[in-house]
Amino acid sequence: MAKLIPVIGMEIHAELKTKSKMFCTCVNGYELQEQPNQNICPICMGHPGMLPVINKQAIEWTILVGLALNCQIAKQTKFDRKNYFYPDLPKGYQISQYDQPITYDGHLKIGNHAQGGQGKDIDIIRIHLEEDTGKLIHNSDGTAVDLSRACTPLIELVTAPTIESAKEAKEFCQAYQQILRYLEISEADMEKGQMRCEANISMQEPGRFVTEKGEVKPLLDYKLNPKSELKNINSFRAMERAVEFEIKRQTKAIENGEKLIQETRGWDENTQTTFSQRSKETAADYRYFPEPDLPPLEISDELVESLQATMPELPQAKFERFISQYQFDPESARTLISDKNLASYAEDVSSELIEWLSSLPEVTGTAEEIAEREGKKLSKLISNWLINRLFKYLNEHKTAIRDCKISPEHFAEFLSMIYTSKINNNSAQLVLEEMFKTGETPTSIMESKDLGQTGDEGEVDTIIDKIITDNPKVVADYKSGKEAAFKFLVGMAMSATKGKANPQIINKLLKEKLG
Repeated sequence: MAKLIPVIGMEIHAELKTKSKMFCTCVNGYELQEQPNQNICPICMGHPGMLPVINKQAIEWTILVGLALNCQIAKQTKFDRKNYFYPDLPKGYQISQYDQPITYDGHLKIGNHAQGGQGKDIDIIRIHLEEDTGKLIHNSDGTAVDLSRACTPLIELVTAPTIESAKEAKEFCQAYQQILRYLEISEADMEKGQMRCEANISMQEPGRFVTEKGEVKPLLDYKLNPKSELKNINSFRAMERAVEFEIKRQTKAIENGEKLIQETRGWDENTQTTFSQRSKETAADYRYFPEPDLPPLEISDELVESLQATMPELPQAKFERFISQYQFDPESARTLISDKNLASYAEDVSSELIEWLSSLPEVTGTAEEIAEREGKKLSKLISNWLINRLFKYLNEHKTAIRDCKISPEHFAEFLSMIYTSKINNNSAQLVLEEMFKTGETPTSIMESKDLGQTGDEGEVDTIIDKIITDNPKVVADYKSGKEAAFKFLVGMAMSATKGKANPQIINKLLKEKLG
Protein backbone atom coordinates (compact mmCIF):
# COMPACT_ATOMS: atom_id res chain seq x y z
CA MET A 1 0.00 0.00 0.00
CA ALA A 2 1.16 3.52 -0.80
CA LYS A 3 2.37 5.70 2.05
CA LEU A 4 -0.39 7.74 3.71
CA ILE A 5 -0.03 11.37 4.77
CA PRO A 6 -2.16 13.40 7.21
CA VAL A 7 -4.53 16.04 5.84
CA ILE A 8 -5.58 18.30 8.70
CA GLY A 9 -7.84 21.33 8.96
CA MET A 10 -8.69 23.23 12.13
CA GLU A 11 -11.94 24.75 13.34
CA ILE A 12 -11.36 27.06 16.30
CA HIS A 13 -14.09 28.73 18.34
CA ALA A 14 -13.21 31.66 20.60
CA GLU A 15 -15.53 33.56 22.93
CA LEU A 16 -15.34 37.34 22.61
CA LYS A 17 -15.23 39.30 25.86
CA THR A 18 -17.70 42.02 24.86
CA LYS A 19 -19.63 43.71 27.66
CA SER A 20 -22.93 42.20 26.57
CA LYS A 21 -23.92 39.02 24.78
CA MET A 22 -24.30 38.62 21.03
CA PHE A 23 -27.99 39.29 20.51
CA CYS A 24 -29.26 40.54 23.88
CA THR A 25 -28.34 42.93 26.69
CA CYS A 26 -27.34 40.27 29.23
CA VAL A 27 -23.90 40.94 30.68
CA ASN A 28 -21.17 38.82 29.08
CA GLY A 29 -18.37 37.24 31.08
CA TYR A 30 -16.88 33.86 31.83
CA GLU A 31 -17.36 34.19 35.59
CA LEU A 32 -21.10 34.72 35.00
CA GLN A 33 -21.24 31.36 33.25
CA GLU A 34 -20.40 29.75 36.59
CA GLN A 35 -23.85 30.76 37.91
CA PRO A 36 -26.23 28.25 36.24
CA ASN A 37 -29.21 29.85 34.52
CA GLN A 38 -28.80 33.21 36.28
CA ASN A 39 -27.47 35.59 33.62
CA ILE A 40 -30.14 34.84 31.01
CA CYS A 41 -33.19 36.45 29.40
CA PRO A 42 -36.02 35.38 27.05
CA ILE A 43 -33.69 35.91 24.06
CA CYS A 44 -30.99 33.65 25.59
CA MET A 45 -33.64 31.06 26.35
CA GLY A 46 -35.12 31.16 22.87
CA HIS A 47 -38.65 32.16 23.87
CA PRO A 48 -41.01 32.54 20.89
CA GLY A 49 -41.41 36.08 19.56
CA MET A 50 -38.17 37.42 21.07
CA LEU A 51 -36.16 39.45 18.54
CA PRO A 52 -32.32 39.46 18.55
CA VAL A 53 -30.28 42.67 18.20
CA ILE A 54 -26.74 42.55 16.79
CA ASN A 55 -23.81 43.42 19.07
CA LYS A 56 -21.85 46.09 17.14
CA GLN A 57 -18.66 45.52 19.18
CA ALA A 58 -18.64 41.84 18.22
CA ILE A 59 -18.85 42.77 14.53
CA GLU A 60 -15.94 45.20 14.86
CA TRP A 61 -13.79 42.73 16.77
CA THR A 62 -14.38 40.04 14.16
CA ILE A 63 -13.21 42.49 11.49
CA LEU A 64 -10.18 43.33 13.66
CA VAL A 65 -9.07 39.71 14.02
CA GLY A 66 -9.62 39.27 10.28
CA LEU A 67 -7.27 42.17 9.60
CA ALA A 68 -4.70 40.70 11.98
CA LEU A 69 -4.82 37.43 10.03
CA ASN A 70 -4.45 39.01 6.59
CA CYS A 71 -8.08 38.29 5.65
CA GLN A 72 -10.38 39.93 3.14
CA ILE A 73 -13.24 41.85 4.73
CA ALA A 74 -16.69 41.35 3.24
CA LYS A 75 -18.48 44.41 1.92
CA GLN A 76 -21.78 42.71 2.65
CA THR A 77 -22.46 40.03 5.23
CA LYS A 78 -25.46 38.40 6.86
CA PHE A 79 -26.48 35.95 9.55
CA ASP A 80 -28.04 32.53 8.93
CA ARG A 81 -29.95 29.93 10.88
CA LYS A 82 -28.07 26.69 11.46
CA ASN A 83 -30.77 24.17 12.24
CA TYR A 84 -30.15 21.20 14.49
CA PHE A 85 -31.63 19.77 17.67
CA TYR A 86 -29.65 19.43 20.84
CA PRO A 87 -30.79 19.97 24.47
CA ASP A 88 -28.42 22.95 25.02
CA LEU A 89 -29.84 24.80 21.98
CA PRO A 90 -33.17 26.20 23.19
CA LYS A 91 -34.30 27.74 19.87
CA GLY A 92 -33.68 24.55 17.90
CA TYR A 93 -31.25 26.53 15.73
CA GLN A 94 -28.11 28.58 16.15
CA ILE A 95 -27.69 32.06 14.67
CA SER A 96 -24.47 31.75 12.71
CA GLN A 97 -23.05 32.63 9.27
CA TYR A 98 -22.84 30.39 6.24
CA ASP A 99 -22.09 31.70 2.75
CA GLN A 100 -21.26 35.34 3.59
CA PRO A 101 -18.83 35.39 6.53
CA ILE A 102 -17.48 38.70 7.81
CA THR A 103 -13.88 37.81 6.91
CA TYR A 104 -12.34 35.27 4.55
CA ASP A 105 -9.23 34.25 2.57
CA GLY A 106 -6.47 34.92 5.10
CA HIS A 107 -3.33 33.25 6.35
CA LEU A 108 -1.16 32.92 9.43
CA LYS A 109 2.52 32.02 9.26
CA ILE A 110 3.93 29.44 11.67
CA GLY A 111 7.35 27.87 12.05
CA ASN A 112 10.88 29.21 12.34
CA HIS A 113 10.67 31.99 9.74
CA ALA A 114 11.85 34.62 12.21
CA GLN A 115 14.98 32.56 12.92
CA GLY A 116 16.14 32.35 9.32
CA GLY A 117 13.79 29.63 8.10
CA GLN A 118 10.97 29.93 5.61
CA GLY A 119 8.10 29.09 7.93
CA LYS A 120 4.76 28.04 6.53
CA ASP A 121 1.57 29.93 5.71
CA ILE A 122 -1.57 28.20 6.95
CA ASP A 123 -4.48 29.34 4.80
CA ILE A 124 -7.60 30.56 6.54
CA ILE A 125 -10.85 29.98 4.68
CA ARG A 126 -13.09 32.11 6.86
CA ILE A 127 -13.73 33.68 10.25
CA HIS A 128 -17.40 34.08 11.02
CA LEU A 129 -19.43 35.27 13.96
CA GLU A 130 -22.16 33.35 15.78
CA GLU A 131 -23.72 32.80 19.18
CA ASP A 132 -22.52 30.18 21.63
CA THR A 133 -24.85 27.47 22.90
CA GLY A 134 -25.69 26.53 26.46
CA LYS A 135 -24.04 23.51 28.02
CA LEU A 136 -25.07 20.23 29.60
CA ILE A 137 -24.06 19.30 33.15
CA HIS A 138 -23.94 15.57 33.81
CA ASN A 139 -24.10 14.12 37.32
CA SER A 140 -25.39 11.06 39.14
CA ASP A 141 -28.94 12.46 39.18
CA GLY A 142 -29.06 12.93 35.41
CA THR A 143 -28.32 15.78 33.03
CA ALA A 144 -29.11 19.46 33.59
CA VAL A 145 -29.22 22.23 31.01
CA ASP A 146 -27.39 25.47 31.84
CA LEU A 147 -28.08 28.41 29.50
CA SER A 148 -25.74 30.94 31.14
CA ARG A 149 -23.31 30.59 28.24
CA ALA A 150 -26.04 30.78 25.59
CA CYS A 151 -25.83 33.80 23.28
CA THR A 152 -22.19 34.58 24.14
CA PRO A 153 -20.45 36.05 21.04
CA LEU A 154 -18.35 33.36 19.38
CA ILE A 155 -15.99 33.64 16.41
CA GLU A 156 -15.18 30.52 14.43
CA LEU A 157 -12.00 30.27 12.38
CA VAL A 158 -11.77 27.59 9.70
CA THR A 159 -8.44 26.73 8.09
CA ALA A 160 -7.83 25.03 4.77
CA PRO A 161 -6.83 21.35 5.16
CA THR A 162 -3.15 22.14 4.65
CA ILE A 163 -1.80 21.29 8.11
CA GLU A 164 0.44 18.25 7.90
CA SER A 165 1.24 17.23 11.49
CA ALA A 166 0.12 17.42 15.09
CA LYS A 167 3.01 19.80 15.77
CA GLU A 168 1.82 22.22 13.07
CA ALA A 169 -1.73 22.04 14.40
CA LYS A 170 -0.55 22.95 17.89
CA GLU A 171 1.68 25.77 16.62
CA PHE A 172 -1.16 27.27 14.62
CA CYS A 173 -3.58 27.22 17.56
CA GLN A 174 -0.99 28.73 19.90
CA ALA A 175 -0.18 31.50 17.42
CA TYR A 176 -3.88 32.26 16.99
CA GLN A 177 -4.46 32.36 20.75
CA GLN A 178 -1.57 34.80 21.09
CA ILE A 179 -3.09 37.14 18.51
CA LEU A 180 -6.51 37.06 20.21
CA ARG A 181 -4.88 38.02 23.48
CA TYR A 182 -2.74 40.76 21.92
CA LEU A 183 -5.91 42.24 20.40
CA GLU A 184 -7.52 41.97 23.86
CA ILE A 185 -10.76 40.62 22.40
CA SER A 186 -10.71 37.19 24.06
CA GLU A 187 -9.00 35.53 27.00
CA ALA A 188 -8.93 32.38 24.81
CA ASP A 189 -8.32 30.07 27.78
CA MET A 190 -8.74 26.49 26.56
CA GLU A 191 -9.15 25.05 30.05
CA LYS A 192 -12.09 27.39 30.66
CA GLY A 193 -13.69 26.65 27.30
CA GLN A 194 -13.10 30.19 26.01
CA MET A 195 -11.20 28.71 23.08
CA ARG A 196 -12.12 25.34 21.62
CA CYS A 197 -9.94 23.71 18.98
CA GLU A 198 -11.33 20.97 16.76
CA ALA A 199 -9.21 19.09 14.23
CA ASN A 200 -10.52 17.47 11.04
CA ILE A 201 -8.17 14.65 10.09
CA SER A 202 -7.98 12.21 7.21
CA MET A 203 -5.19 10.06 5.81
CA GLN A 204 -4.64 10.22 2.06
CA GLU A 205 -2.21 8.93 -0.55
CA PRO A 206 0.17 11.69 -1.72
CA GLY A 207 -0.21 12.74 -5.33
CA ARG A 208 -3.76 11.39 -5.60
CA PHE A 209 -5.63 14.46 -4.38
CA VAL A 210 -5.50 18.23 -4.54
CA THR A 211 -6.74 20.99 -2.24
CA GLU A 212 -8.84 23.61 -4.01
CA LYS A 213 -10.72 26.44 -2.31
CA GLY A 214 -10.38 24.72 1.04
CA GLU A 215 -11.63 21.35 -0.16
CA VAL A 216 -9.77 18.09 -0.65
CA LYS A 217 -10.62 16.70 -4.08
CA PRO A 218 -9.61 13.30 -5.53
CA LEU A 219 -7.67 12.92 -8.76
CA LEU A 220 -8.81 10.43 -11.44
CA ASP A 221 -10.30 7.30 -9.86
CA TYR A 222 -8.93 7.86 -6.35
CA LYS A 223 -11.48 7.54 -3.55
CA LEU A 224 -10.85 9.81 -0.59
CA ASN A 225 -10.63 8.24 2.85
CA PRO A 226 -13.21 9.70 5.27
CA LYS A 227 -12.24 12.25 7.91
CA SER A 228 -12.81 12.43 11.64
CA GLU A 229 -13.46 15.58 13.66
CA LEU A 230 -11.83 15.66 17.10
CA LYS A 231 -13.65 17.40 19.96
CA ASN A 232 -13.49 17.65 23.78
CA ILE A 233 -9.89 18.91 23.84
CA ASN A 234 -8.97 21.42 26.56
CA SER A 235 -5.23 22.04 26.17
CA PHE A 236 -2.64 22.37 23.42
CA ARG A 237 -0.77 19.37 24.76
CA ALA A 238 -3.91 17.25 24.67
CA MET A 239 -4.67 18.43 21.14
CA GLU A 240 -1.24 17.43 19.90
CA ARG A 241 -1.59 13.99 21.46
CA ALA A 242 -5.13 13.54 20.15
CA VAL A 243 -4.08 14.38 16.59
CA GLU A 244 -1.07 12.07 16.81
CA PHE A 245 -3.27 9.23 18.10
CA GLU A 246 -5.87 9.75 15.38
CA ILE A 247 -3.20 9.73 12.66
CA LYS A 248 -1.95 6.36 13.93
CA ARG A 249 -5.47 4.98 14.41
CA GLN A 250 -6.64 5.85 10.90
CA THR A 251 -3.39 4.68 9.30
CA LYS A 252 -3.58 1.30 11.03
CA ALA A 253 -7.28 0.88 10.11
CA ILE A 254 -6.65 1.63 6.42
CA GLU A 255 -3.62 -0.67 6.28
CA ASN A 256 -5.68 -3.45 7.86
CA GLY A 257 -8.50 -2.98 5.37
CA GLU A 258 -10.98 -1.72 7.99
CA LYS A 259 -13.81 0.56 6.93
CA LEU A 260 -13.66 4.12 8.25
CA ILE A 261 -16.66 6.44 8.48
CA GLN A 262 -16.93 10.22 8.62
CA GLU A 263 -17.53 10.84 12.30
CA THR A 264 -17.05 13.08 15.31
CA ARG A 265 -14.70 11.67 17.92
CA GLY A 266 -13.91 12.77 21.45
CA TRP A 267 -10.61 12.69 23.33
CA ASP A 268 -10.27 10.69 26.55
CA GLU A 269 -7.49 12.21 28.63
CA ASN A 270 -7.35 9.21 30.97
CA THR A 271 -6.81 6.58 28.27
CA GLN A 272 -5.04 8.95 25.84
CA THR A 273 -7.30 7.69 23.04
CA THR A 274 -10.09 9.03 20.82
CA PHE A 275 -13.58 7.53 20.89
CA SER A 276 -16.54 7.69 18.53
CA GLN A 277 -19.34 10.11 19.44
CA ARG A 278 -21.60 10.34 16.38
CA SER A 279 -21.58 10.37 12.60
CA LYS A 280 -20.39 13.69 11.18
CA GLU A 281 -22.98 16.07 9.74
CA THR A 282 -22.60 17.89 6.44
CA ALA A 283 -23.66 21.46 5.63
CA ALA A 284 -26.83 20.16 3.97
CA ASP A 285 -27.90 18.53 7.25
CA TYR A 286 -28.06 21.94 8.94
CA ARG A 287 -30.57 23.38 6.39
CA TYR A 288 -28.99 26.84 6.48
CA PHE A 289 -31.18 29.77 5.47
CA PRO A 290 -30.90 33.56 6.04
CA GLU A 291 -31.84 34.69 9.53
CA PRO A 292 -35.20 36.49 9.01
CA ASP A 293 -34.99 38.51 12.24
CA LEU A 294 -31.66 40.21 11.40
CA PRO A 295 -30.94 42.50 8.44
CA PRO A 296 -27.92 42.05 6.13
CA LEU A 297 -24.97 44.27 7.04
CA GLU A 298 -22.81 46.52 4.88
CA ILE A 299 -19.24 47.06 6.04
CA SER A 300 -17.78 50.38 4.91
CA ASP A 301 -14.19 51.08 3.96
CA GLU A 302 -14.18 53.84 6.58
CA LEU A 303 -14.99 51.35 9.35
CA VAL A 304 -12.28 48.96 8.22
CA GLU A 305 -9.72 51.77 8.02
CA SER A 306 -10.62 53.03 11.49
CA LEU A 307 -10.22 49.54 12.94
CA GLN A 308 -6.92 49.05 11.13
CA ALA A 309 -5.67 52.22 12.79
CA THR A 310 -6.26 50.66 16.24
CA MET A 311 -4.22 47.54 15.44
CA PRO A 312 -1.54 46.95 18.09
CA GLU A 313 1.88 45.55 17.31
CA LEU A 314 1.25 41.84 16.76
CA PRO A 315 3.34 39.01 18.24
CA GLN A 316 5.46 38.25 15.18
CA ALA A 317 6.39 41.88 14.60
CA LYS A 318 7.22 42.29 18.28
CA PHE A 319 9.35 39.12 18.20
CA GLU A 320 11.40 40.44 15.29
CA ARG A 321 11.78 43.87 16.94
CA PHE A 322 12.94 42.38 20.26
CA ILE A 323 15.75 40.66 18.35
CA SER A 324 16.74 43.66 16.22
CA GLN A 325 16.23 46.49 18.73
CA TYR A 326 17.10 44.89 22.07
CA GLN A 327 19.36 42.09 20.76
CA PHE A 328 17.57 39.29 22.59
CA ASP A 329 18.36 35.83 21.30
CA PRO A 330 15.42 34.17 19.45
CA GLU A 331 14.58 31.77 22.29
CA SER A 332 14.43 34.54 24.90
CA ALA A 333 12.48 36.82 22.55
CA ARG A 334 9.93 34.07 21.90
CA THR A 335 9.43 33.59 25.64
CA LEU A 336 9.14 37.31 26.38
CA ILE A 337 6.55 38.04 23.67
CA SER A 338 4.45 34.98 24.57
CA ASP A 339 2.36 37.22 26.81
CA LYS A 340 1.51 40.83 25.96
CA ASN A 341 1.95 42.04 29.55
CA LEU A 342 5.26 40.24 29.89
CA ALA A 343 6.50 41.76 26.64
CA SER A 344 5.54 45.22 27.88
CA TYR A 345 7.29 44.59 31.21
CA ALA A 346 10.47 43.39 29.47
CA GLU A 347 10.47 46.39 27.15
CA ASP A 348 10.04 48.81 30.06
CA VAL A 349 12.87 47.10 31.95
CA SER A 350 15.15 47.37 28.91
CA SER A 351 14.49 51.09 28.54
CA GLU A 352 14.79 51.80 32.27
CA LEU A 353 18.04 49.84 32.54
CA ILE A 354 19.70 51.97 29.86
CA GLU A 355 18.55 55.10 31.70
CA TRP A 356 19.90 53.81 35.00
CA LEU A 357 23.27 52.96 33.52
CA SER A 358 23.60 56.27 31.70
CA SER A 359 23.09 58.09 35.02
CA LEU A 360 25.85 56.18 36.84
CA PRO A 361 29.35 57.73 37.00
CA GLU A 362 31.09 54.35 36.59
CA VAL A 363 29.39 53.73 33.22
CA THR A 364 30.58 55.89 30.36
CA GLY A 365 28.58 57.07 27.36
CA THR A 366 25.11 58.33 26.55
CA ALA A 367 22.03 56.12 26.65
CA GLU A 368 22.29 55.56 22.90
CA GLU A 369 26.00 54.69 23.12
CA ILE A 370 25.44 52.25 25.99
CA ALA A 371 22.59 50.57 24.13
CA GLU A 372 24.72 50.13 21.03
CA ARG A 373 27.87 49.06 22.86
CA GLU A 374 26.38 46.83 25.56
CA GLY A 375 23.07 45.75 24.00
CA LYS A 376 23.90 42.05 23.72
CA LYS A 377 25.29 41.86 27.24
CA LEU A 378 22.31 43.71 28.70
CA SER A 379 19.77 41.54 26.88
CA LYS A 380 21.41 38.42 28.37
CA LEU A 381 21.34 40.03 31.81
CA ILE A 382 17.62 40.87 31.47
CA SER A 383 16.57 37.48 30.09
CA ASN A 384 18.62 35.59 32.70
CA TRP A 385 17.12 37.37 35.71
CA LEU A 386 13.65 37.82 34.28
CA ILE A 387 13.09 34.42 32.67
CA ASN A 388 15.27 32.20 34.86
CA ARG A 389 14.89 33.92 38.23
CA LEU A 390 11.78 36.11 38.48
CA PHE A 391 9.67 33.53 36.63
CA LYS A 392 10.49 31.07 39.42
CA TYR A 393 8.75 33.25 41.99
CA LEU A 394 5.86 34.09 39.67
CA ASN A 395 5.21 30.40 39.02
CA GLU A 396 5.62 29.33 42.63
CA HIS A 397 3.13 31.95 43.82
CA LYS A 398 0.86 31.68 40.75
CA THR A 399 1.26 35.42 40.16
CA ALA A 400 0.84 37.10 36.79
CA ILE A 401 3.50 39.61 35.74
CA ARG A 402 0.92 42.43 35.82
CA ASP A 403 0.34 41.67 39.53
CA CYS A 404 4.04 41.50 40.43
CA LYS A 405 5.08 43.95 43.16
CA ILE A 406 8.39 44.65 41.42
CA SER A 407 7.99 47.60 39.06
CA PRO A 408 9.99 47.65 35.82
CA GLU A 409 11.94 50.63 37.17
CA HIS A 410 12.94 48.78 40.34
CA PHE A 411 13.83 45.66 38.39
CA ALA A 412 16.03 47.76 36.10
CA GLU A 413 17.68 49.37 39.13
CA PHE A 414 18.32 45.87 40.49
CA LEU A 415 19.95 44.80 37.20
CA SER A 416 22.10 47.93 37.14
CA MET A 417 23.46 46.95 40.57
CA ILE A 418 24.45 43.53 39.23
CA TYR A 419 25.94 45.04 36.09
CA THR A 420 28.12 47.46 38.07
CA SER A 421 29.11 44.78 40.64
CA LYS A 422 27.44 46.52 43.58
CA ILE A 423 26.07 43.11 44.58
CA ASN A 424 27.27 39.64 43.70
CA ASN A 425 25.15 36.76 42.43
CA ASN A 426 24.34 35.28 45.84
CA SER A 427 23.32 38.61 47.33
CA ALA A 428 21.33 39.45 44.21
CA GLN A 429 19.16 36.38 44.68
CA LEU A 430 18.39 37.42 48.27
CA VAL A 431 17.55 40.96 47.11
CA LEU A 432 15.26 39.71 44.35
CA GLU A 433 13.39 37.42 46.74
CA GLU A 434 12.79 40.32 49.13
CA MET A 435 11.74 42.62 46.28
CA PHE A 436 9.18 40.05 45.17
CA LYS A 437 7.75 39.77 48.68
CA THR A 438 7.65 43.45 49.58
CA GLY A 439 8.02 45.55 46.43
CA GLU A 440 10.78 47.58 48.12
CA THR A 441 13.59 49.12 46.10
CA PRO A 442 16.71 46.99 45.67
CA THR A 443 18.95 49.72 47.11
CA SER A 444 16.98 49.91 50.37
CA ILE A 445 17.00 46.10 50.70
CA MET A 446 20.75 45.92 50.01
CA GLU A 447 21.50 48.58 52.61
CA SER A 448 19.12 47.32 55.29
CA LYS A 449 20.46 43.75 55.00
CA ASP A 450 24.08 44.81 54.41
CA LEU A 451 24.31 42.85 51.16
CA GLY A 452 26.52 45.24 49.20
CA GLN A 453 29.49 43.67 47.47
CA THR A 454 32.99 44.27 48.84
CA GLY A 455 35.17 45.62 46.07
CA ASP A 456 38.17 46.66 48.22
CA GLU A 457 41.07 44.51 46.99
CA GLY A 458 43.15 45.37 50.06
CA GLU A 459 40.55 43.97 52.45
CA VAL A 460 40.06 40.82 50.34
CA ASP A 461 43.87 40.45 49.96
CA THR A 462 44.30 40.24 53.72
CA ILE A 463 41.56 37.62 54.03
CA ILE A 464 43.09 35.47 51.27
CA ASP A 465 46.55 35.59 52.87
CA LYS A 466 45.07 34.18 56.07
CA ILE A 467 43.17 31.43 54.22
CA ILE A 468 46.32 30.34 52.38
CA THR A 469 48.27 30.28 55.64
CA ASP A 470 45.57 28.30 57.48
CA ASN A 471 45.10 25.68 54.73
CA PRO A 472 48.55 24.44 53.64
CA LYS A 473 47.31 20.96 52.64
CA VAL A 474 44.60 22.41 50.36
CA VAL A 475 47.17 24.73 48.81
CA ALA A 476 49.46 21.76 48.20
CA ASP A 477 46.59 19.81 46.63
CA TYR A 478 45.91 22.66 44.23
CA LYS A 479 49.55 22.96 43.26
CA SER A 480 49.57 19.22 42.53
CA GLY A 481 46.77 19.71 39.98
CA LYS A 482 43.57 19.23 41.99
CA GLU A 483 41.16 21.93 40.70
CA ALA A 484 38.63 21.11 43.43
CA ALA A 485 41.10 22.50 45.94
CA PHE A 486 40.98 25.91 44.26
CA LYS A 487 37.17 25.96 44.45
CA PHE A 488 37.43 25.12 48.14
CA LEU A 489 39.67 28.12 48.72
CA VAL A 490 37.28 30.39 46.80
CA GLY A 491 34.44 29.11 48.98
CA MET A 492 36.44 29.81 52.13
CA ALA A 493 37.08 33.37 50.95
CA MET A 494 33.42 33.95 50.13
CA SER A 495 32.45 32.60 53.54
CA ALA A 496 34.98 34.81 55.29
CA THR A 497 33.55 37.88 53.56
CA LYS A 498 29.98 36.70 54.32
CA GLY A 499 29.33 36.32 50.60
CA LYS A 500 29.94 40.00 49.94
CA ALA A 501 33.24 39.82 48.07
CA ASN A 502 33.45 40.02 44.31
CA PRO A 503 34.17 36.42 43.15
CA GLN A 504 36.24 37.77 40.24
CA ILE A 505 38.56 39.61 42.65
CA ILE A 506 38.89 36.48 44.81
CA ASN A 507 39.77 34.34 41.79
CA LYS A 508 42.27 36.91 40.53
CA LEU A 509 44.09 37.32 43.88
CA LEU A 510 44.16 33.61 44.63
CA LYS A 511 45.70 32.76 41.26
CA GLU A 512 48.30 35.50 41.68
CA LYS A 513 49.28 34.29 45.15
CA LEU A 514 49.25 30.56 44.37
CA GLY A 515 51.28 31.03 41.19
